[in-house]
Amino acid sequence: MAKGTRYSAEFKQETVNQIIVHGYPVAEVAERYG
Repeated sequence: MAKGTRYSAEFKQETVNQIIVHGYPVAEVAERYG
């Protein structure tokens, strides 16, 4: 993650939803979004 990078609340909520609601592994979601 780049120093000082800011993510929108919408982006954060979507990534959390993919992990919690859809059951995707954290590593897979992290790989997808860099």
